[in-house]
Amino acid sequence: MYTPSHFLPTSVSVDLSALAHNLAQVRRLAPHSEVLAVVKANAYGHGAVEVTRALQRLAVHRFGVATVEEGIALRQAGIHEAILVMGATVPAQFQDLAAHQLTPVLFRADMVQAFADKIPSGAKPYPVHVKIETGMGRLGLSPEQLPHLIAGSTFQTVLHLEGLMTHLADADNEDARHTEAQLARFQQSLESLRQRGLVLPLVHAANSAAIVKYPASRYSLVRPGIMLYGYQTTDEMTSTSQVRPILTWRTIVAHLHNIQPGHSVSYNRTFVASRPSRIAVLPIGYADGYNRLLSNRGEVLIGGRRVPVIGRVCMDMTLVDVTDVPGVDIGHEAILIGQQGQERITAADLASWQQTIPYEILCAIGPRVPRQHSPLPASTTS
Repeated sequence: MYTPSHFLPTSVSVDLSALAHNLAQVRRLAPHSEVLAVVKANAYGHGAVEVTRALQRLAVHRFGVATVEEGIALRQAGIHEAILVMGATVPAQFQDLAAHQLTPVLFRADMVQAFADKIPSGAKPYPVHVKIETGMGRLGLSPEQLPHLIAGSTFQTVLHLEGLMTHLADADNEDARHTEAQLARFQQSLESLRQRGLVLPLVHAANSAAIVKYPASRYSLVRPGIMLYGYQTTDEMTSTSQVRPILTWRTIVAHLHNIQPGHSVSYNRTFVASRPSRIAVLPIGYADGYNRLLSNRGEVLIGGRRVPVIGRVCMDMTLVDVTDVPGVDIGHEAILIGQQGQERITAADLASWQQTIPYEILCAIGPRVPRQHSPLPASTTS
């Protein structure tokens, strides 16, 4: 009978103590706001169930996902805290949404009655959040629609307007004008409700960038996402927020061989050696989320030094040139994201090589790469 080995040549490790540190930075910057932790897209590639459980132990009681399916997966894992479904849901999903006690974000007037129709007669008012479009140009009611919508009988009986939200499009831009205009429009919507005697328990606009840069956006709730995982979208914000990456992505050297000048490696011969070279083969490729755009462009850490990716990244293998690193042997560790010795490669580095953002790098790490989570230190839990 086959017994699988516990050895994992390629894996991701997630430092939950660093997650606790990053959450503490959110709370330091927004001490009067409750935290809704964004754990969509498998917690940005870090493992949604494990990250959510750790955040529960750190006294986070609200979580944000993008889809009904993501919310159901957390429910099935035993997560009973409030889960806000922030994505573009459609009425055909409302039955499942209500059955699993997920909180919807309603972003169009016709959705209100459509969702109310799924609530059993006689049930207590079901909590919902309403999204206002202030300048993202994506989902949301216009501010002018809000007063009429809220005045309807549905919000007096079947539904409970628990929260009002908007989404900031440009909070990480040095030019603050668009964000300030969005916040002003959102504030006007709040004022229109207050004039009618309605004060909402949860008001939220601040994503990670806004938590750092815009104190006025820190309403009763803030929505950190990438910040929890150790990244911001500018170096300035990273130093201000003092967050640190929580994910390390590693593999091993699976094979070594030498090539002579004029010899090539990998598909299409995009790398041809100009000197005698020592080549290491890593058992990782674009099927694992290590993007083909890193071909002849990326770097990994081996022996505490940066070594270049050479040739095309394959579906399951990547080649690197270790000629200048003495003593490399089969089985030695290679770091794709993380620190080795004094050198560090971050998701932001991979993003710059691919002309994208750290979010995409982290979310793209594939499901066949196992995630391992360090335990939370006992002193950090509530």
